[in-house]
Amino acid sequence: MSYETVRDVDPAVADALAAERDRQNDTLAMIASENHVSEAVLEAQSSELTNKYAEGYPGERYYAGCENADTVEQLAIDRAKELWGAEHVNVQPHSGTQANMGVYLAVLDPGDKILSMELEHGGHLSHGHPANFTGKTYDVEQYQVDEETGYIDYDGLRETAEEFDPDIIVSGYSAYPRDIEFEEIQDVADDVDAYHLADIAHTTGLVAAGVHSSPVGIADFVTGSTHKTIRSGRGGIIMCDEEYADDIDPAVFPGSQGGPLMHNVAGKAVGFKEALEPEFEAYAQQVVDNAKALGERLEEHGFSLVSGGTDNHLVLVDLRESHPETTGKEAEKALEEVGIVLNANTVPGETRSAFNPSGIRAGTPGLTTRGFDEPATREVADLISRVVDNHDDESVKAEVADEIDALTDEYTLYE
Repeated sequence: MSYETVRDVDPAVADALAAERDRQNDTLAMIASENHVSEAVLEAQSSELTNKYAEGYPGERYYAGCENADTVEQLAIDRAKELWGAEHVNVQPHSGTQANMGVYLAVLDPGDKILSMELEHGGHLSHGHPANFTGKTYDVEQYQVDEETGYIDYDGLRETAEEFDPDIIVSGYSAYPRDIEFEEIQDVADDVDAYHLADIAHTTGLVAAGVHSSPVGIADFVTGSTHKTIRSGRGGIIMCDEEYADDIDPAVFPGSQGGPLMHNVAGKAVGFKEALEPEFEAYAQQVVDNAKALGERLEEHGFSLVSGGTDNHLVLVDLRESHPETTGKEAEKALEEVGIVLNANTVPGETRSAFNPSGIRAGTPGLTTRGFDEPATREVADLISRVVDNHDDESVKAEVADEIDALTDEYTLYE
């Protein structure tokens, strides 16, 4: 077998890969669920482990030749335990959604009851949306944030739980800019005799660094993504007390997945090692500081923020007051044209379609990885404001695009 490059074998894919590297280099990634991994993580994820089937777990595989896979997976597990202080860790889920599926399969039967945050208020598809397997498999009721304050309505959550009598309560969200009172949600779960799943997909890195509250040791199960604020190999993770290990592991394999993606597990191991370095705490704190700076400057420009600010890595902007004629999709499109990539998002009390909502969600993990600090992030907020204020003005967008080019040249990413 010849060992040719992608360029030799498939120029069309090589062109797309090169274009993607250029796109990431030349734009500002502000989708809150995205980040940039190191070259070391990229190398691990493109390793020869992609060739290896390793069904089972370290020391208990169904195939021979897994000694190196065992080493890599055990390193990922041990490092995750150290990062988050968990008793038991499963690093095999292919994604955060697969991690959630593993928990549901471990402790629920079809038709059991899930209580989770409504998608329009900041929840996630895998928490019970009708279009997702959860909504098709389980009986789902949802709680909300207080539309006036933008904070979780904990009293409403408790009232709904007492009426609905769920089997599991899900906390952790995809568009909630505030810290989460996991202990209060656990108290509700205890009172209604329900499990508590905390999905920290967005905040895994912030939790690991201690700049966001941790549900580990509080909730029965903690799931997360491993490629967002933690900056490791793409995939998911499940953490729990040792008493649930024999339920979780068979629910992942063979319950919901076949062989693990061992090259991704290698990326997780490398990324977790990077996150154990002292520099990562400084990075995570800077992510939060940048998000606060972003939100404060947008407010100075007249934008309304859901909950009035942020405690984590994202801001959620409600355009209805400041730009009533501008939809989130229009803002998203105009910003992408100049090189700022974020996403349209629903807001509490949404009056438009989820496909063309009233808000935009912006995150700072990617900017911070590039080296942005608060002054540089405020500069980005100024550019966002100019574009949204003038989203139909091609001359303004051309000027901003030039400024984005200067920023991406100053804060380089991949060589």
